[in-house]
Amino acid sequence: MNIKRSPIKALALLCGVGFLSSCSSVYLPNVPATPMFNNKGEGYLAAHVNLKGNLSGNAGVAIIDNLAIIANGSYSDYKSSNHDFNQYLYEGGLGYYTLVGKSKRSVLEFYGGYGLGSTLDVDKRASTTGADPVESRDLDFNKIFVQANFSSTRKNKINLFGKKRSLNYGTAIRLSRIKMDSFKLNGVDHALEENVFVEPVFFTRMELSKGLQLQYTNGWNIGLMSNEFLKPGNAVFTLGLIYNFGRK
Repeated sequence: MNIKRSPIKALALLCGVGFLSSCSSVYLPNVPATPMFNNKGEGYLAAHVNLKGNLSGNAGVAIIDNLAIIANGSYSDYKSSNHDFNQYLYEGGLGYYTLVGKSKRSVLEFYGGYGLGSTLDVDKRASTTGADPVESRDLDFNKIFVQANFSSTRKNKINLFGKKRSLNYGTAIRLSRIKMDSFKLNGVDHALEENVFVEPVFFTRMELSKGLQLQYTNGWNIGLMSNEFLKPGNAVFTLGLIYNFGRK
């Protein structure tokens, strides 16, 4: 499929795939901050959601030329007949941004940061009284991450709803070290686990109005260590709103 020729169809198809994805790990990646700053004094706010009850928020500001700070947070509360999953995660980081290319339509960013989170993951089975827990996994963890962001604005705008709108395509590749601080299996202390995840994320943004964009994000994670519980499996599929202000 040629995304440039049919961006709306591509977004719809990718969203459908995302809504069908399921949980399979005690760690759920959040949507990384991708502010794609152009100049000092610029600010960035973002909110993302999917049908699994996963909410993510991002914020950032370019404090001086080429230097920016970011903050991320996420919350998930998914319940079904045989599985409950609850997680919160918050993190902050510091990074470098610059415009690249002759036309300055592309942005490159590098960030590093630290985060904390907690997960309660419960498997259930049907019973005469409803649903009884089969296994519960309760953990607190910390996170160290480094990431690289790249995006480019399409030269030609598209006509949609009687207005020409710009499109941005980008990617964020994140390396995250997740380490359990505490872990209880069925309420009993269990051996702690640690893993390093490679988390590639791809996003498409469509301009709605000045500074405001609609973003579709999709991605996954790859674990570099073999674990029983802290392993890859959960993916990122969300729709969100992005607002940049203070851009010159």
